[in-house]
Amino acid sequence: MALLLGVACHAEVTRSHGYHPFGNLKYPADFQHLDYVNPDAPKGGTMRLYGQGSFDSLNPYILKGISPADTPGMQMYGVTELADSLLMGNQSHNRLGDEPGAAYGLIAEWVEYPHDRSWATFRIREQAHFHDGHPIRAEDVVFSFEILLSKGKPEYTLQLADLADVKAVDPLTVKFTFKEGRKDLPLVVGSIPILPKHYWEKHDFERATLTPSLSSGPYQVSSVKPGKQVVFQRVKDYWAADLPVNRGRYNFDQVIFEFFRDADVGFEAFKSGDYDLHYDYSSKHWATAYDFAAVEQGQIIKQEIPHQMPRPVQAFFFNTRSAPFNDLNVRKAASLLFDFEWSNRNLFSNAYSRTVSWFPNSPYTAPVPATAEEQALLADQAKHLPDNFFSADIHPPVNDGSGQIRNRMREALSLLQESGWRLQDHKLVNEQGKPLRFTVLNYHNPGIYRILAPWFRNLQRLGIEADYREVEPAAYKERLDNFDYDVVLFVLPVRDYPGPELTDYFASSSADIPGSKNLAGISHPVVDFLVRTALSAEQEAEYVLSLQALDRMLRYQHYGVLNYHIRHHRVAWWDRFSRPSEPIPFGLGLDTWWMKNK
Repeated sequence: MALLLGVACHAEVTRSHGYHPFGNLKYPADFQHLDYVNPDAPKGGTMRLYGQGSFDSLNPYILKGISPADTPGMQMYGVTELADSLLMGNQSHNRLGDEPGAAYGLIAEWVEYPHDRSWATFRIREQAHFHDGHPIRAEDVVFSFEILLSKGKPEYTLQLADLADVKAVDPLTVKFTFKEGRKDLPLVVGSIPILPKHYWEKHDFERATLTPSLSSGPYQVSSVKPGKQVVFQRVKDYWAADLPVNRGRYNFDQVIFEFFRDADVGFEAFKSGDYDLHYDYSSKHWATAYDFAAVEQGQIIKQEIPHQMPRPVQAFFFNTRSAPFNDLNVRKAASLLFDFEWSNRNLFSNAYSRTVSWFPNSPYTAPVPATAEEQALLADQAKHLPDNFFSADIHPPVNDGSGQIRNRMREALSLLQESGWRLQDHKLVNEQGKPLRFTVLNYHNPGIYRILAPWFRNLQRLGIEADYREVEPAAYKERLDNFDYDVVLFVLPVRDYPGPELTDYFASSSADIPGSKNLAGISHPVVDFLVRTALSAEQEAEYVLSLQALDRMLRYQHYGVLNYHIRHHRVAWWDRFSRPSEPIPFGLGLDTWWMKNK
C-alpha cells in the first residue's frame, strides 16, 4: 500500500480524505485549515444581504414553489443551502476558493473508489449529527438519494442518471454503485444534500412550506417574513465547525436576506444602510450610481475584486422546439444583428468582454482553427456534421461600435431568404404570409430592456417583429419549467470542471424534461456524443478536448446569442467587515469574512 498526500492506494482501490477527478489534491490528510481563510477569525455580528424578487417556500429540493435558494445570485453567498453533504468544495454554495474541481470530506471521513469509478464508498464521521442531535448515518444517506430521485427537482434525476444503487454497508458506511464508471461521479454523489430520514418520514416532502425543516449545516432559519425576509442563524453547536474545511468560515451569528422586487428600490435601501453588501450586475449602475455621501466619506467600500472563475453563460436562448428558431438560418440571422460593440460603448462604459464561448474564462473555449486532435475525436460523427464544420467561422461578428451594421444585415437577410422568408410591406414573411415574430421573456427587471432595445431596433430594420414581456417570478419559473417562450434571457452557471450539468444543459435526454436547464431544447447526436465523452474521459486532456469540441458545436448551431462577461466581482459594502488580505481565486468568499472590531 502506498501513501501520497494522505491518499492510500491498494489493488487499484484508492482511499482518500478528498477527491479530484484527474489529479492529486492540494491539501494533505492532516491539513488544519484552508490556506485562504483566517483560522482565528472572530465569531459574531450580523451581515445583511440583498435578495432579488420574492419567495414562497423554504423547501429548495422540490419543483413546487420558489425558495430563497432559487432566487437569482443566492447560491454564491454560501448560506441558503442548510444541509451538509458527504463532500464539500464542488457546489456553487460551498466551493473551494483555491482548488478548482476538488472536494474534501465533510460528513464523510474518507471516500474509497476503484480506478474505473464503478463504485464509491464513503465513511461517515461518527460525530456527524443533525441540528436536533440525531446522528447522521448511512440510512439517512440512502433515504436522501431515494427521496430526491423520486420526489425532488428534475436536476437530481439528471445528475444521478448513472447511479445504479446506493446501500448502507453498515451504520457508518454507504456504497454507491454506478451504471457506468465516470470520473466525476464520486463528486456528484458527494455533493448531494443529506436529509434527516427521521424528520421527513413524519413530514410531507413534496409540500412547499415556509416552516423551516430540520437540517445539519452551519446555519438554520430562525425567522421568516413571507416573501420579504429570511434570517439565517449560526448554529452554535454545529457539529462540523472545527473540521479543517470549515475553520475560519461561517463567522457571522446571523445572515439576513432582505428581498426586494425592484432592484432600484433595493439599492436605495442599501444606500440607507438597510443591508450591508451590494453585488452589482450592471456596468452602468456601477459607473454612475455610487456618487453619494457614504461612498465619498469612506463609509462604503466600492471595489472590483479579481478572480479566476469560469464565468456563467448569459445568453438570449432560442427555443428550438418550435418555429421560428427550429431553423438554424433564423438563429444565425438573429445572432448577427446583436451589436455588442455599440452596446458596450454606449450602455456599459466599455466594461465588458464579449462572450465568445459557452465556457467563458476557461480552458474549454474551442480553438480556431480546429486542432487535428479535435477532428480525430469527431471522425466517427462525420455523418452528423456539415462539410464546413471545422472551417466555419464560429466567432460572433465584431463591429466598429458606430451602430452601422449594414453588412451584417445583408448577411442576415441572405440567410433568411435561403430559408424561404421574403420581404412584404417591410416585414419578413414566410410562404404562408406569416410574419417572422418572437418575444423575449424575463422576470421583472427594469434594466433589461435597455440591453434588448438596440437588438430589437436592428431586427425591426430587417423586418423582424421582436418584443419583450416581463412576468412575475412565479409565472416566469412556471413558463421556464414548461419551455413556454420563444427566447429567454438566462444565466447558466459554469463550474471549473463541468459535470452532470452538461446533461442538464445540453443533452437530448433533458430537452423535454420539465424544469431542466436545456433552455434551447438542444437535441443533437454530436452534442450527446461529446457530453458522454467528456463525462467518461480517463485523462484530463481528453476531457478538455471533448469540451472544446462541444463548445464548437454549440457555437456553430447558434443555440443562443451569447452576451458578455467580466472577470471580477463588482461589490460595494458598508465598512463593518474584515476579510482575508488576498482575493480568493475561485469564489467571492463571504463565508470567510468577519465583523470588524468596534
